[in-house]
Amino acid sequence: LSTAPLSNAENSKMSKQQYRLGIDAGGTFTDFILADHQGNVQLFKAPSTPHDGTLAIRNGLAQIADALGRTPAEIIADCDLCINGTTVALNALIEKTGVKVGLLCTDGHEDSLEIRLGHKEDGHRYDATYPPAHMLVPRHLRRPIGGRIISDGSEFSPLDEAAIHAAIDYFREQQVQAVAISFVWSVRNPSHEQRAMAMVRAALPDVFVCSGHEVFPQIREYTRTTTTVVNAYLSPVMGRYIERIDALFEELGAQQPTRYFQSNGGLAPGVVMRERAVNAINSGPASAPQAGLCVAQPFGIDNVITVDMGGTSFDITLSKGGRTNFSKDSDFLRYRIGVPMIQVETLGAGGGSIAHFDDFGMLQVGPRSAGANPGPVCYGKGGVEPTVTDANLALGYLADGALLGGSIRLNRQAAIDAIRSKIAEPLGISVERAAVGIITLVNLSMVSGIRRVSIERGYDPRDFALIGAGGAAGMHVMRLAEEIGSKVVLIPKVASGLCAFGQILSDIRYDQLTTLPMRLDDEFVDLEQLNQALQQLRERGMTNLRDDGFGGDNRIECQYSLEIRYLGQIHECSVELSCDRLDRSSLAALRESFHQRHKALFSFSEPNSPVELVNLECSVIARLQRPPMPELATPLKATAAIPAGHRPMLFNAQDDWQDTPVYNGDRIEVGQIIQGPCVIEEATTNIVVPPGWRVSLDPSATYELTPGH
Repeated sequence: LSTAPLSNAENSKMSKQQYRLGIDAGGTFTDFILADHQGNVQLFKAPSTPHDGTLAIRNGLAQIADALGRTPAEIIADCDLCINGTTVALNALIEKTGVKVGLLCTDGHEDSLEIRLGHKEDGHRYDATYPPAHMLVPRHLRRPIGGRIISDGSEFSPLDEAAIHAAIDYFREQQVQAVAISFVWSVRNPSHEQRAMAMVRAALPDVFVCSGHEVFPQIREYTRTTTTVVNAYLSPVMGRYIERIDALFEELGAQQPTRYFQSNGGLAPGVVMRERAVNAINSGPASAPQAGLCVAQPFGIDNVITVDMGGTSFDITLSKGGRTNFSKDSDFLRYRIGVPMIQVETLGAGGGSIAHFDDFGMLQVGPRSAGANPGPVCYGKGGVEPTVTDANLALGYLADGALLGGSIRLNRQAAIDAIRSKIAEPLGISVERAAVGIITLVNLSMVSGIRRVSIERGYDPRDFALIGAGGAAGMHVMRLAEEIGSKVVLIPKVASGLCAFGQILSDIRYDQLTTLPMRLDDEFVDLEQLNQALQQLRERGMTNLRDDGFGGDNRIECQYSLEIRYLGQIHECSVELSCDRLDRSSLAALRESFHQRHKALFSFSEPNSPVELVNLECSVIARLQRPPMPELATPLKATAAIPAGHRPMLFNAQDDWQDTPVYNGDRIEVGQIIQGPCVIEEATTNIVVPPGWRVSLDPSATYELTPGH
């Protein structure tokens, strides 16, 4: 790992700017975190405007301006970084609103997108009625091109340029807006793809073009092709969004280019994201692990599971020993994505998730959501189907008439009436039992998701602290902790904007990939070729950073991982490399690390079996100076917390209603210990502390919740 300190010039430049701004555009609300260099962190929220994200940003900046007594332009001009996390690419993939794409592929491989390696998603392998995945490129727009590169990188047959010209004419006639190019073994020799790209760009200058050797330069033709197609499908949509956002911040006088959050947990400028929209699919939730680790640091905890429950979805990430899980070559919304992404398990389990009956008359919650419009019934915006938020309000966890997000006043009676008519009366049960049933079902769904990112990947969730994020998580997270056995729950005061908070803590990151099939036995390995490949990846990443304005005197880190397998295996596992150059000794240590990783993942290893390298990855990271974190004052004299009031709440269908204390979060002092049951009301979230739990406020502005008295 190579590290260099920040230059004096860089430190000086950052210290002159007063603020850092993180913006996370979610399905229901857009969150704003503004941090200054005195340790003040402020959270603002504005309703999301999916049709034009700049409207929500303008509304949020207006709130910030009112709070600070300054104009939006003055605030933006005083920001060292403005960071945007967005669901634009994700929503376009979910809603199938990307652009019309044409595909140039090797002759004979035009159906690989539909064959999908013969794979059916887990849970549907034997379901003959399960529909096929929607094809982002219809069959008539997949054009076979003659010519072949083989596995050693040599040309077996020349590129058929006449077929490319014919495909271009057809694409022009069909008015395609993007062209994806993916030829077999282009990762060993990209010359055919490069020639095809040049021809398409010359003939169709207004069409977006990308190729497999650039988007995902690693082996596996299907993964490379589908990743390239997804990128082509989304990049023009992302490009239009970035153009509007960049124009807005330039209009407001931003001193630095707006940065966009990538699925790999790093930042990149708009000029990069326009070309690689596939790297923005998980843009929003990918920042949560960074925030979760920061929240846990004052407690000496580096094993965290961060759960983010907003209005639409429930996102789960896991970090072990301070390092966050990544996924590659994974299926996302039924599309195989090869590029590295922070592993995020996403469920349709937010506050707006709708309670309904399935075809068998069984009560279900989600994945369908009321979203921001019309929203839950209690919003009074036209929603008629009861949701998780309605159930929380009916059980007393939210206050009747409370103001949500600064603009929505909750109506408890409307929520009760909807639960009664839609759920309770059809089941012949009370409203209370129906509301508890809704909460129980959504909690069980979330627990299943937590187990998928922990137990199913070899981690014991009892070894992890649970970090609650999102506006709705505070009402559910203790019950989740009880189910998985976690003994510590941490909920920061900025929980409802934790992803935006994670953005202001993040760094510039570029992932460089290549493929290098090679035996790693001492008698077969070519260390010179392997070290040369590592150096080339590092230099490519450094070039990206220099183009992004970061010089060699910035604090730079290079993190390497190698994908290795036993000889003859189909799948490989990733092993981290702790040096930037291998010799015989470090090669032996690398093989041993692979055996240990294989055993951790699959419960066995074969130390006497030969191993082979498949892929290489180098992440080049420019560490940014973080704004200081908030530090609350500790009172000189300990006092007991005084409730602001009481209201009836129901914690279990078998229990009676309890007159439960309600605390104002602004009046709780550091070190005060409060026993459950109770509710702590913060400006943008409620924390429900069930019976058998206790809570205290840490100087880091984080609530620590533990079971016991």
